[in-house]
Amino acid sequence: MTSIMPTPTLPEWRIADGLTEYPAALAAMQARVAGIRAGTAGEQVWLVEHPPLYTAGTSAKPGELTDPARFPSFAAGRGGQWTYHGPGQRTAYVMLDLTRRHGRVPPQDIRCYVNGLEEWLIRALTQFNVKGERRAGRVGIWVANPATGLDEKIGAIGVRVTRWVSWHGVALNVAPNLSHFGGIVPCGLAQYGVTSLAALGIPATMHDADVALRAAWDPVFGGQAHAAC
Repeated sequence: MTSIMPTPTLPEWRIADGLTEYPAALAAMQARVAGIRAGTAGEQVWLVEHPPLYTAGTSAKPGELTDPARFPSFAAGRGGQWTYHGPGQRTAYVMLDLTRRHGRVPPQDIRCYVNGLEEWLIRALTQFNVKGERRAGRVGIWVANPATGLDEKIGAIGVRVTRWVSWHGVALNVAPNLSHFGGIVPCGLAQYGVTSLAALGIPATMHDADVALRAAWDPVFGGQAHAAC
């Protein structure tokens, strides 16, 4: 387990060893959020990998879990619909006190916070020479398949804010088994595919992804106040 102690503008960065069971992750986030709210714990960015599983957001439709026997499924409590987590995907749980400014994100602005998470993933992807983009009406980060030109999702976003403390976060597809997404309609968007750095021909490791995420954090959430989104 690797940790960096927090400063006023830098949350603790924690990297979990091995595969983290989803119920344990939920319990750990809930405890950390309670500590942040009580002033007994600092902010944290927690990087994990999960065993193969599906999670349902608050807008998930039961019929969009198309293969319920394939992997365990869990109610996540976050916003959004169905998503997959598994080996080769870096999930970053972001627990921040949103009553104060974080770089470009002003206090108590959830829309700008989500925009900041999107920008974070986009900037991380640029370090692999991948152009990640937002799409109107579609949550997450998208890339154009170089072979077909069609949009495919490479990064998912799902958040929850409890009394102005954020939890849940983002998931970046580094090298997961993309066939595992076939048991759900990812984020309710049946007409679009999913991709990964590996599928784009980029042999990135999880460590490479962590380095990219850490380097992309400060330009969005760190340092002095930037222009708001």
